[in-house]
Formats: sequence, structure tokens, C-alpha cells
Amino acid sequence: EKVEKINADISRLSEMKAQLEKIETVVARGQFPGGGNDGGAKAEHAKAFGKWMRTGVDAGLRDLEVKAEMSTLSDPDGGFLTSDPVMGPMKEVLSAVSKMRELANIVTITSDEYKTLVDKLGESSEDATEKSTRKTTDTPTFAEVSIFVKEMSAKPKVTQTMLDDPAFNTEGFVGKFIGRTFAAREGTWFWSGDGVKQAKGISSYSTVANASYTWGKVGYIASGHASLLNNADKIFDLQHALKTGYRGPAKWLMNDNTLLALRKFKDGEGNYLWRPGLLENAPDTLLGKPIVIDDYVDDIGAGKYPIWFADWNEAYTIVDRFGVRMLRDPYSSKPYVEFYTTKKTGGGIVMYEAIKALKITAS
Repeated sequence: EKVEKINADISRLSEMKAQLEKIETVVARGQFPGGGNDGGAKAEHAKAFGKWMRTGVDAGLRDLEVKAEMSTLSDPDGGFLTSDPVMGPMKEVLSAVSKMRELANIVTITSDEYKTLVDKLGESSEDATEKSTRKTTDTPTFAEVSIFVKEMSAKPKVTQTMLDDPAFNTEGFVGKFIGRTFAAREGTWFWSGDGVKQAKGISSYSTVANASYTWGKVGYIASGHASLLNNADKIFDLQHALKTGYRGPAKWLMNDNTLLALRKFKDGEGNYLWRPGLLENAPDTLLGKPIVIDDYVDDIGAGKYPIWFADWNEAYTIVDRFGVRMLRDPYSSKPYVEFYTTKKTGGGIVMYEAIKALKITAS
């Protein structure tokens, strides 16, 4: 009986192993029955998209995008949504260049506006026992924050000879070109965008001395000098201007010239405030917090804001509208084929308490 029981257990284990192998195969291929992540459909879409890029022939691409419920975002006359072979290289370049995408909260929407409510006072409550009298607690005050997406475009060009060459990676080439173009524009948008035709950039918001901080403005610490950064104590003041709840995940943001100046700063005991990353690819630190370099941030100068300290994921939100639209144009720039590509992105501060800056000013 014991042997038979053991044999039965072994049989069940064999069946479970076979089932597990089937599941692993399905997951690896992305083939989820009844789900939206159909690897076969993705491959078919990528193949049709590649043929359209090279020849301009639809090859059923429109029907595939309608089937994937993307009909409102693409059409033959207005262009098709880019496929994974294009989006992959594009996203790789964007992630490598755009530091704000590395730091901020990113939301994808299908409309042109993103709205969120922020509780300005935080949670309101009181201590209580079973029979104690309940007092009236403060009513939370909410601020509505709206972020609108704005459109950017790029026009990579490819010769027809290149398109006719089966060894030429058209999708990857176009994806990297678009990625570089959009990354450079996003760098400007997320830092100094005007919020009208561009995303609302961080430096475009009103600022106020942190001692007089009010919601809707960014608090700053004065450097103590009209045009220089020469006081290490102000770096400590800037770090502690941020509430402790945001200080844990906070990171410094500055450009490389400012970092060079900071590397020479020492504390009262002669120790450098800056510390190199000890592990491979680990960031340098300042007062124990990671430093992120973004060349779009101001240089040190009178009235400038060269150093920022924030919980960026709480402070700033980037909003992407779903889909990057591409239109094939073989006529406007012969003998080149242009791929007119548009993308909608927005950005803005949603939590003003989570971000602080250092201003180069005497007071």
C-alpha cells in the first residue's frame, strides 16, 4: 500500500510538472487565451507594420489595429501606431537620456487631460476610546491638479534603397532617431516648458522663500551670496527644508558643472560632503542621498536655481497619451521616405511640498 501511494504521488507530480511546463511556454510566448497580451497578434502586427514601413502597403495593418481596439488612435490617412520593433529602441534612448523619466511618476492615459486631487492638509484624525466624546476634526482641503498633454513631432528620413535592403533594420533605425529627437525635446519641456505648447517645466513654477512657503509655489533656500555657491551649510539647510516624509526617497538634481563645485565642499571637520558610488553603476551621493545629473538644470549664477532636492516620484508627474502615431510620406522629400511621427506628452508638479530648490541670492 505504501509503494502504491508513493507511485500515485509520483504520477501526480509528473502531471503537475507537465502542466507547469505548458504554462511556462504560454507565458514565454505571451499567449494568454482570452487576454489582451496575445504574442501571436503582436508578431502579426509587427510583421504588417514592417511591411507598411518598407512598401507603404497596408497588408491588413488597419484591421489588426481595429481588432486590438486602437481604432480611435490610428487610421491609414493619419498614420498607424508604432509597433514594438520601433518603440523598443525609442524607449531605450528616452530612458537613457531623459533623467526626469528616471525620476518622476509616469502615467499613461487615452485622453488629452490628466486630473488628480491632492490632500493639502494630510490625514485629519484624533485619539479616541469607546465612550469618549468625538471632536470635529479638520476637513481635508483638496487641490485639483490638471496636466494637459502637448504634441511633439519628428521626421526621420530613409532612402528607398535602404528600405529595399532586407538586411537594413528600418524599425530600429527609425526608433533610435525618434528616441534621440524626442528625448532632447522632453529634456527642455520637463525643465523649462511653458505649459502652453509644451509640458509645464519645473523651473517655470513660481518660487518663494521656504520660510514663507505656500501651496502652489516651490520653496527655496537662499545661497547667502548674490552670485556664488560658497556656503556648505546651505546644502544642509536645503536637505532639511524637505519634510522627513519626503526626505527618505529624495534625490539631488543638478548639472555637471554644479557637481564639480560641490565636490570641493567640506564639513566642519574637513570631510568632503560628496561621496563616490562604491559599487558599479551606483550613483554618487551628497549627504547620503543620490545625485542625478541633468544638463538642462541651471548653472550657478545670480538668481539661478542650480540645485534641487525632492522626492521626485511624488513631486512631478509625466503624462503620456497612449500610442505614438506614424505617417509614411514618400512624396515630400524625394528620394527619401519620411516617417512623420507624433507623440503627446505632458508634465507638471502635483505635490509642491515634495520639492525644494537652492537659489543663488544673498537673501
